[in-house]
Amino acid sequence: MTEVTKPVVVLFDVDETLVHTGGSGARSWMAAFDTIYGIPADIAEHSSVGETDPQVARETFRAVLGRDPTDSELDGLYAQYLLHLARDILTSEGYRALPGAEQVLVDLVKAGVLLGLVSGAMEGAARTKLVPANLNRFFVFGAYGSDSPDRAELTSLAIDKATRLHHLLTPSEVYVVGDTPRDMEATAAAGAVSVGVASGHYSTEELRAAGGIHVLGSLEDRFPGL
Repeated sequence: MTEVTKPVVVLFDVDETLVHTGGSGARSWMAAFDTIYGIPADIAEHSSVGETDPQVARETFRAVLGRDPTDSELDGLYAQYLLHLARDILTSEGYRALPGAEQVLVDLVKAGVLLGLVSGAMEGAARTKLVPANLNRFFVFGAYGSDSPDRAELTSLAIDKATRLHHLLTPSEVYVVGDTPRDMEATAAAGAVSVGVASGHYSTEELRAAGGIHVLGSLEDRFPGL
């Protein structure tokens, strides 16, 4: 069996990897479209799992309004989305930290691993989603959908930020944890080590087929390198 080395940096996705929001994000997008355009748009009908917030906003806008949004229109939607999310997330009955999430973060910190976020959510949304579970305290930095609508590019941006904090870092020393095939593919494109966790909509088999180097049933499983 090949020896697995301890990671230097671990980047975590947020939705369905660390927390389940109980539909808070979808409700907040619906409220944003309803507030501005009087259309309670359902993002699930117009976007797919693993897309970034800018992709979700654009595709939903095109579907319900029949045209491309301007930058100013997107700015307004983002603002309304974040305002509603900050309220909704605190009362979402289905919200929960996923099994093993907090403990693996504690274990990684104790092992001297630098932790960051790599999320398709906008920075404000990603951080807000971690508030009820009190998980923000573990993450030093991050890259988000607000940095790039392209998942592979934002993963590379996260690694670049990590190198500014930890010099001489190579992508192979960075583990990226996510729950979707898009996460696995973006990690491979960035040259980092993918860790799939079947805590969302995809099975271990699907994550492995998408290129997951390490695949866990949940974050309660032993984390590679620890």
